[in-house]
Amino acid sequence: MNAHVINVQLDPVDAVLEVGLKDLWFPVCPSGFVKDNPVSLRRLGYKIALWRDATGQVHALEDHCPHRGAPLSLGVILGDRIACPYHGVEVRHDGTVMRVPGSPGCKLEGSRPTRRFHTAESNGAIFLFNASNPALDEAPALRLPEQLTSPEWSSFLCYTEWGGDYRYVLDNIMDPMHGAYLHKQSHTMAEGDMTAEFQIRDLENGFIFEKKHQRDVNFDWTEWMDTDIHLMRLEIPYPKTGGPGGNFSIIGSYTPITNRAAAVFHWRCRKVEGWQRDTWRFLYKNRLEQRHWNVLEQDRVAVENMEPDANKREHLYAHDMGIVRLRRHLRKLATEQLSQAST
Repeated sequence: MNAHVINVQLDPVDAVLEVGLKDLWFPVCPSGFVKDNPVSLRRLGYKIALWRDATGQVHALEDHCPHRGAPLSLGVILGDRIACPYHGVEVRHDGTVMRVPGSPGCKLEGSRPTRRFHTAESNGAIFLFNASNPALDEAPALRLPEQLTSPEWSSFLCYTEWGGDYRYVLDNIMDPMHGAYLHKQSHTMAEGDMTAEFQIRDLENGFIFEKKHQRDVNFDWTEWMDTDIHLMRLEIPYPKTGGPGGNFSIIGSYTPITNRAAAVFHWRCRKVEGWQRDTWRFLYKNRLEQRHWNVLEQDRVAVENMEPDANKREHLYAHDMGIVRLRRHLRKLATEQLSQAST
């Protein structure tokens, strides 16, 4: 039997996108993942060690001791530094080696060989800045939309992990038409036309892909936002039985774990205050949350069962304009990053 080996070289632009664009904030895990001990996560093409200091501040370094490559996440927390379990090398949160106990004064001490990740914590999640410069001293502020910053809004974080490329999750959210089919039996997406015309509207920090003649009936539009973090926003109309607060707003962000796994973040938000907020939050936890998980499960099954090269064998039509626009935009950003890296 003859074996034929085919060497497939990944397109450089795809290679950038597969692990996540640089110089952006990404959510990496719920806040509760990082407690008293260091945690190791694979995200954004790296193995990353995260820990909290005595004040609760989260720190993150590449999970690789600069001495011999042992995982720092197995080490001991020393405030804003972590000591490698293998030989006790102490690395500060900014990537600087502060102490080599086995060889004091060696050239490794004072050097800064370890990739650092700036951190932020908000709305129940830990965010990392995926800097192109591994020793970046200051990252831009994390800017989130009003649904996650205004006291007029209340939200719940829904976190899960899917067994597929995170870009298929992006495609899924930038496809409002699938709601009328995949989610036809859900409690919020049973109404509206089964056909639609779409349009794209440019915004200051992104664009909206929307149905021309239908609003507040089904999953009718998706907004793409770029504010040093890539986010997607959509609204689902709620029946009166869903409690006060009008339409149900969802903010989504998606982070690569590997090329076959994605960290999926959805913040489920409503504009409610006072007793109405209390009513909605009670209804959500006791009645609505499971219904939303049921809808998300339909998406997961569809995405996870797509072949890795499914997007290489597509026949797109007008409903896919938003996906085409987003893919082109991301490829443009990746191309620019490759160009900058080569200069």
